[in-house]
Amino acid sequence: MKILIAEDDPVSRCILEATLVKWGYEVSVTLDGRQAWDVLQREDAPSLAILDIMMPGMDGLEICRKVRQLPCVTPPYLILLSAMSDKKHVVRGIRAGANDYLTKPFHREELSVRVGVGVQMLALQKALAERVEELEEALSQVNQLQGMLPICSYCKKVRDDQNYWQKVEHYISDHTNVQFTHGICPDCYEGVMRKFEEQK
Repeated sequence: MKILIAEDDPVSRCILEATLVKWGYEVSVTLDGRQAWDVLQREDAPSLAILDIMMPGMDGLEICRKVRQLPCVTPPYLILLSAMSDKKHVVRGIRAGANDYLTKPFHREELSVRVGVGVQMLALQKALAERVEELEEALSQVNQLQGMLPICSYCKKVRDDQNYWQKVEHYISDHTNVQFTHGICPDCYEGVMRKFEEQK
């Protein structure tokens, strides 16, 4: 998985990069907010980003707001990094669009847990997006029955894609989950069944 680090402090940046690479992640590094924003707009943008709040050019809060306005099927998971740990700063970060908040100096165990949660959330988002795509595909196949069907004007059989004529109920049952129960309508009863009974 790709992880973006946006951190202007060289010490924090090096520690973050070395730690994440050691854990097996593919890491991209930016030195300010504008560089980070440029990376996050790309089609191959990292799925997870660790953003320092205080950066030159554009701060982490503004990046979060901008990222949340992007039309993404699976939006990136954003973790804000800051030396400020009081509740009001955490709330500001979450309201700006961050998924999580990590204070400096960070502990490796806490970083591992928070990144792990992000990875799990992204996996769930991806699975959900794939499921939605499958359902949309299934719906489009069902909607194909809303088009025109070649039907015989005499016997009312329908022609399928293999040029085979079959009864309407068989055709619909093969292309949907509809099941038929058979009865007789009043008009057919009067026109067919009553005459049949009178002949007995």
